[in-house]
Amino acid sequence: MSDRSLPLSEKFRQLQAQLRDRWHSMEMLDESDVDILVVPSISVDQRELQKIQGYIHYEERLLFSLIRLWNPKTRLVYVTSEPLPPIVIDYYLQLLPGIPFSHARDRLLLYPVYDSSLKSLTAKILERPRLLQRIKHALRPEKSFMICYNSTVLERELSVQLDLPLYACDPDLLDWGTKSGSRQIFAETNVPHPDGSLTVWNPKDLAVATAELWERQPKLQRVVVKLNEGFSGEGNAILDLRSLPDYAPELADHKARVTAIMSRLPQLGFQAKSETWENYSSRIPELGAIVEAFVEGTEKRSPSVQGRITPDGEVDILSTHDQILGGNDGQIFLGCSFPADLGYRLQLQEYGIAIGRNLAAKGALERFGVDFVAVYQGEGQWDIQAIEINLRKGGTTHPFMTLKFLTRGHYDLKSGDFFSQQNRRKYYVASDNLQKDHYRGLLPNDLMDIIASHRLHFDTSTETGTVFHLMGCLSEFGKLGLTSIGDSIEEAEAIYNQVIQVLDAETCTSVVTNIAESPANLSQPSAYIPPIAWSTES
Repeated sequence: MSDRSLPLSEKFRQLQAQLRDRWHSMEMLDESDVDILVVPSISVDQRELQKIQGYIHYEERLLFSLIRLWNPKTRLVYVTSEPLPPIVIDYYLQLLPGIPFSHARDRLLLYPVYDSSLKSLTAKILERPRLLQRIKHALRPEKSFMICYNSTVLERELSVQLDLPLYACDPDLLDWGTKSGSRQIFAETNVPHPDGSLTVWNPKDLAVATAELWERQPKLQRVVVKLNEGFSGEGNAILDLRSLPDYAPELADHKARVTAIMSRLPQLGFQAKSETWENYSSRIPELGAIVEAFVEGTEKRSPSVQGRITPDGEVDILSTHDQILGGNDGQIFLGCSFPADLGYRLQLQEYGIAIGRNLAAKGALERFGVDFVAVYQGEGQWDIQAIEINLRKGGTTHPFMTLKFLTRGHYDLKSGDFFSQQNRRKYYVASDNLQKDHYRGLLPNDLMDIIASHRLHFDTSTETGTVFHLMGCLSEFGKLGLTSIGDSIEEAEAIYNQVIQVLDAETCTSVVTNIAESPANLSQPSAYIPPIAWSTES
C-alpha cells in the first residue's frame, strides 16, 4: 500500500515512530540540533473554553519554549491566532543567559494567523494552505517535530499535512483523559478515588445515577456533576443533597428520589460564573457527564502529580504541586505552588507511576497529570483520592518548565524536590489568574516599565524572582499570569506578594499585604484560599 493511500491515522502512527531519535536529540538540551514547531492551540470544546476570560491569550502559556533557544543550534517556529506584542518576545529572549539577543531572535519564526474567531488555533492553520506551506518550508524535515497544548484529531491532521512527528498522545486514546476514562484507569490501578458513575448523556440518567450514588452512600452530603470534557473545573457543578432531606435513602423510595433530584438540577451550584442550567443541560448530550461523591473535609487540599511517557515507553515523574482552587466550592483551577506538601508528595509519585504505566501500556505518550483531593486525618496522615487525569499540558506545565529551563536543574524523585544546576532547592508560587479590575488598561509596555522600576524580573544570578506570562490578557481583562521563584516556599510567597503590592500601588488602589488575600483576588472575591497550606475549605 502506498503512503498516499494509507488512512490518516496510519500515516500519523508512522510519523510517531520517528519520534524516538528526534526526542533523544531534544533531550540533550545543550547539544540538540532540532527545529521545534510550537502550536499552542487549546483544542477543547470552544463553548466551554469561552467560560475563561481572555482564553485566546492562553496561547502565550507555551512561550516558555523560547527558553530552549539558549542552545545555538535550536530553531523554533511559534504560531498564534493574533500577533504577539514584540515587547513580550523580547522579554522572554532576554531571559537567556549567555546568548546574544539577536542570535536567538534569528532562530525564532513567528507566524500569526490574524484570526481571533471562536475556533481552535489548529483549525485556523488547517484552513490556510499557504501558511501550511510556509511553515513546512521553514522546518528541516529530518530534524523537526511538533509540540502542542493538547492533541486532538485536528493536531493529528496537521501533523500529517506537515509530514511532522507530533510529540503528544494519539487522539484515539483521549478517552482515557476524560472524567469517565480517568475513573476506569483509577479502578484498574487500584488508586483510591471517590465513588461515582459512568458517563450519562441526559439529565434523567444523571438524576438516576445521582440517586444510585446516594443510595450506596446514605450519609453523602454533596455530589459533583462534571461535564466529561470540561476544562479547568469550569464544567463542574455541585448538588447539595442536604437540600433534599425528605428524600434520603432511609426516608423515600428510589423513584421519588430521582424525581426530587430532577427538580433540583436547575439549581445546581455551577462553578463557572455565567453558567445556567439551560446551557449546561444542553451540553450533557454533546459532551457526556458523570456524577461523583464530593470529598468532604475540614483541612482539605488539592494536590496533583505530573508525569510523562517517553517515546521509549518509560514513565518519568516530573513534579508535584498543591493546586490553588477557587470558585464557590473550590472547583476551578487558579494556580499552584511547588512542590506539594512533604506529607503526601511521595505517595502522589507512587500513584503517578502506577497510572503512567497503565497509560503507557495503552499506547499513551508525553504529558499526563493527575489531580487529587487530600483530607487530613490527624497525626500526619492524609486520605488521598484521585479525581481526574489530564492527557495534555496543564496549568502546572508552564511554571515548572520555566523553572527547569531557566535553572537547567533537575527533579529529585527520592525527595520530590527540585535542584538548580547550582544545587539550590527551588520553590515557586504560580498563577494564571491574578485578576483585578484596576489592572485593566495596563499595556505590556506598562508592565515592563513597572517590572524594571521595581526590579521584579527574574535574576539569573540568584535564580529568584518572577517570570510573567499572559501579558496579552492584561489590558482588556486586567488578568496576568506569573511564576514567582524562591529558595524556599516562604521566599516564593514573599516575591509573589511583592508583585501584587507593586501592581496595586502602581494602579492607585489599596495594597494587598499578604498571600492569604492575594489568591482570593485571582478570580473572584468569594474564593478564599487560606495561607501557606494552600488548602480548599469546604
